Amino acid sequence: MVRRRVVITGLGALTPIGLNAPESWQAVREGRCGIGPITQFDPAGMKVQLAAEVKGFDPDALLGKQEAKRMGRFTQFALAAAREALGNFKPSEEEKSRCGVSISSGIGGIGITESEHDRGLAKGWDRVSPFFIPTGICNMAAGRVAIDSGFQGMCTCPVTACAGGTNAVGDAFHYIRDGYADVMLCGGAEAALTPLAVGGFTSMKALSQSTDPNRASIPFDAERNGFVMGEGAGVLLLEELEHALARGAEIVAEVVGYGATCDAYHMTAPRPDGSGGAEAMAMALSDAGVRPEEVDYINAHGTSTHLNDAGETAAVKTVFGGHARTLALSSTKSMTGHMLGAAGAVEAIFSALALRDGFIPATINYQTPDPDCDLDVVPNQGRNAEIRYVLSNSLGFGGHNGSLLFKKWEA
Repeated sequence: MVRRRVVITGLGALTPIGLNAPESWQAVREGRCGIGPITQFDPAGMKVQLAAEVKGFDPDALLGKQEAKRMGRFTQFALAAAREALGNFKPSEEEKSRCGVSISSGIGGIGITESEHDRGLAKGWDRVSPFFIPTGICNMAAGRVAIDSGFQGMCTCPVTACAGGTNAVGDAFHYIRDGYADVMLCGGAEAALTPLAVGGFTSMKALSQSTDPNRASIPFDAERNGFVMGEGAGVLLLEELEHALARGAEIVAEVVGYGATCDAYHMTAPRPDGSGGAEAMAMALSDAGVRPEEVDYINAHGTSTHLNDAGETAAVKTVFGGHARTLALSSTKSMTGHMLGAAGAVEAIFSALALRDGFIPATINYQTPDPDCDLDVVPNQGRNAEIRYVLSNSLGFGGHNGSLLFKKWEA
């Protein structure tokens, strides 16, 4: 089978640090933190008071009031990001069946479930909204993006918790590379800042209870004590290289490798030695035919939990050996919080832009080194650098591991 080359020709992002991809990337370059007090509901009496919310988003202006009411917030986010990524590309009638969608969501419309449950209790279960199911199911973001774009090829929604965005991009990459599609809109969307979701993560001791936004999401820091929930969406437009060149598309970067594994170990905890994540990274490198020493930067999963950050560090050492000490590894979750099913997609965008601009993002608010996380975490200040290959990792509840390898675009 001929392996076709796959390139990134469009980026769309809606994040706690920007309402589009350029704004979000500029905030990353400046090292801005998007974490603050929860405003979407009253968290009085709850242990967790901070989150990374999307600020200033107006779905009515984007979609119209009537349409916006018929979508969950995660779907609104996905549409905004997909439209940005799509740009001026419009498929011909002949092309539509060769254009697909792969957009993940970890929890989907959990806020809709909460509000409709309250409605059912108050008014009777037959009085819940007829839009409850079609607006709440996880795959509706992908479905609405397909409707909006006219893409009639495969439309799918990987639901693999915090690895979902990476799986969505990786699956789309392979689908194009192996000849099943020419164009894919892919990524993830999440809007789970609700009392039930925050309470659920709190009860399992996954979230930071810090009240200082600058000391809450602190990946690889010895004082880390849990992740900070974020929200938003990231969508990439992937194209087969010749298709992109034929229409004169601007190419941001190339996708060259993808690996996905499962720990098969525990519902929420990763393997302590990070072996599942290591296998996913090694698989992505093998998929691309790239040697470990060729990788210049890793956008880490880096959630700011003790188990993840130590396990991911161990995994990097396993795969990269001595080169682990010379490559750069940082977590942009220090700025965005953890966007769950959207995280891998947004971090794929940051990885592609890092290659385009020759800039390695920082791990901000880093203060106290941890002997178990003793690699170059690019503390507090991003840096300009010549980088040719970037790896992006995502690890999710259920033992899901995903790694994407990107290459600097070279015409």
